[in-house]
Formats: sequence, structure tokens, C-alpha cells
Amino acid sequence: MTDLSKAGTFTLGDRSVNRMGYGAMQLAGPGVFGPPKDRPQALAVLREAVASGVNHIDTSDFYGPFVVNQLIREALHPYPDGLTIVTKVGAVRGADASWNPAQSPAELTSAVHDNLRNLGVDVLDVVNLRITGAVHAPSEASIAERFEALAALQGQGLIRHLGLSNVTSAQVAEARGIAPVVCVQNHYNLVHRADDALLNELDEAGIAYVPFFPLGGFSPLQSQALSDAAASLGATPMQVALAWLLQRAPNILLIPGTSSLAHLRENLAAAELALPEDALALLDEIGG
Repeated sequence: MTDLSKAGTFTLGDRSVNRMGYGAMQLAGPGVFGPPKDRPQALAVLREAVASGVNHIDTSDFYGPFVVNQLIREALHPYPDGLTIVTKVGAVRGADASWNPAQSPAELTSAVHDNLRNLGVDVLDVVNLRITGAVHAPSEASIAERFEALAALQGQGLIRHLGLSNVTSAQVAEARGIAPVVCVQNHYNLVHRADDALLNELDEAGIAYVPFFPLGGFSPLQSQALSDAAASLGATPMQVALAWLLQRAPNILLIPGTSSLAHLRENLAAAELALPEDALALLDEIGG
């Protein structure tokens, strides 16, 4: 079994989590909508992830909707000590599988209660405020009213820690003026590195950075340099892409997602992959 401790740990709020985690989005049906194609395997993936040492799971009630959180509850509740479940609010799904903003204080409050109910908990470990907008160009609008709504729920004891998703440096600073921010979840990977400066800022501040689409999302990463590095190391390109992120900065927490046991094992094995300097140099040239 893979030793996830080789990738190190990072403090997320009051929890120490392994830097290699798991993102549950792909457990829903096609388009992240409806039930999984293979429910027994979805449950098996969650159980094996935790049995393998994953203690940081990323989810949301708008995955499905509700489906993924209900799977997590069925597979893992009562949750083992030390497991941190991070969810996000800020959107709802339409009957046509559309992703629609739900950013008013009332909608955010409703989403928090939905997450509590579907996960079967009295308090959520971490809630990320997901700001709607293109992942390549996050909105620059003020997020104060929205973040204050979540901070109020934190004050009521319904949320332990707060985070942000799809935000700019200015929005992070605005939020930190309202309540502590323990993590930022933005688009970042070997190819897409627009967040380099923000990543470095958060590293200095001791705030976790959680890249979404770490493997390219719906358009998997492809590069001859990546393939060459993988071949030289006896690894897969996706393992190398994950290992590169782990070596990019100590505050990066990974949440690669899959609905496949084989892919889960492949992803987790990247925790043990150390990239030599010559491979890092080649990979560093890919980003744009």
C-alpha cells in the first residue's frame, strides 16, 4: 500500500492532513449529475481512499446534486477520527444539469444546512465559498456580504473553518479581514499557472492552496516533456503531474478525483514519487 506520509502533511485549520487527498466530484453520474454508473464501486473507492490513508476529502452538495455527499455518508459514516471533509457552497444545479449561481446569504445558509444534513454531521469541518465565474478569469467583485454570511454561520457553531474557491488575491485579502481563511481552491496545474503569485502569497501566510483540475479536468494534460519525464521515471504522466504539484510548494494539498479503484491507486502512488532536478527543470518549462 502507498505510504501517503511520504508526501508530507499540512495544517488545515485545526487538523493535520496528508497532502495527498481525494476529490469526490467524479463519483456522481455523467456531467457530475445524477447517480453514479456503478454505485458499489463508488462506495468502494471512498472506503479504499480512507483505508489507504486519505484524511482530506473534497466534496459539495451540488455534485449530483446531493448524490456525492450521500455516498460519502453511506460509505464512511460514522466518520473515522482525523478525517476532514471540505465542502463548498455558492451554486445549485438546474433540472437540465446546469450550474447556476446561488450566492445570496439566504442561499448560502440553505446550502450549509443541506450539507450538514446530507453528510450527517452537526458541524462542517471546512466550507469553501465558491465564487461563480470563469475559472481562467475569476470575478473581481467584492465578496464581503457572501463571506460575512458564512462567518455568521461559523459563529453559530455550524462551520469550523472557512475557505475560498475561484478567487483573486484581492478577494482573499478582503475575506481575511472578515474571518480567518484556511484554504484557497483555485485552478492550477502543470500547464495552467496563472496563480503562481497567489500561491506564493498563501504559502508565506500558512494557508493551504488546493488546486482544482490538478490533472487538467475535462481536458487531460498532454505534453511530450511530461510523457518523457514519466517514461524516464517509470511512472505515468498523471503521476508525474501530481508529483510536480507536491514539489511546487509545501502548502499545496492535492484532491485528484476518480470513480475508478485503479485510477485511485495510481493517483495515490504519486505521493511516493520524488522528481529529480533535471525532470523538474523540463516540467517547469511547460507552464504558461
